[in-house]
Amino acid sequence: MSAPVCAIVGAGDGLGRALAARFAREGYSLALLSRSAAGSEAALGAARHAAPGLEHAFHSVDATQPEALQGALERVAAEVGEIDVLIYNARGGYTPREPLNMGFDELEDIFRLEVIGAFAAAKAVMPAMLQRGRGSVLYSSATAALRGSATNPLYAIGKFGLRALAQSLAKAYARRGVHVAHMRLDCTLDVPQVREWLGEQFDVEQTANCDDVADTYWWVHRQPRSAWSNEVELRPYTETWTC
Repeated sequence: MSAPVCAIVGAGDGLGRALAARFAREGYSLALLSRSAAGSEAALGAARHAAPGLEHAFHSVDATQPEALQGALERVAAEVGEIDVLIYNARGGYTPREPLNMGFDELEDIFRLEVIGAFAAAKAVMPAMLQRGRGSVLYSSATAALRGSATNPLYAIGKFGLRALAQSLAKAYARRGVHVAHMRLDCTLDVPQVREWLGEQFDVEQTANCDDVADTYWWVHRQPRSAWSNEVELRPYTETWTC
């Protein structure tokens, strides 16, 4: 019997690495999809270290190209096995500016990454999940999905759209066995880029440990159907929060 398959779109050296290791440790073959093989090297290595006897592979694709992303995921399903868990972990960057200074191209780009890419991924894997009557789709998001921003509107607009997509999919397909969850990361993650950016100001107690966050993703995937979570917020105990 072949191993179940977990596909991660946006598998970098932070949360992507932790997710790859967590699901591999539970017996899943990992399909890691990103633009750059170098960016996914840590995640692929973590999966192979956690489960060396399973098949894990990197697939190069740009999440802003929906047809290419859908095709890549469909090829994974055909060549490796139907995807049991989809984690959409791609996100746009922080681009400070006032709303009226947003460019049309920037707005289209963030929408393609956060919403259209997320939809393309779901469109690739959910039909087979619905046929089987089971599967999980987990979207990595942020508190920006709940509030607009005067200084970083692009990020907020993208996350608002992602949350609406996640809720729509959850409401439409939960009764047919597919668990869709919006994973709201209300925190700064302890990832290499943050450590480099903050330098001596970095405080591990003020960040969320990626391995701990990955444990929560696994917990959501394993929830019994009688008690599914569709909106999950995660933050460290030190976080000051308002919503």
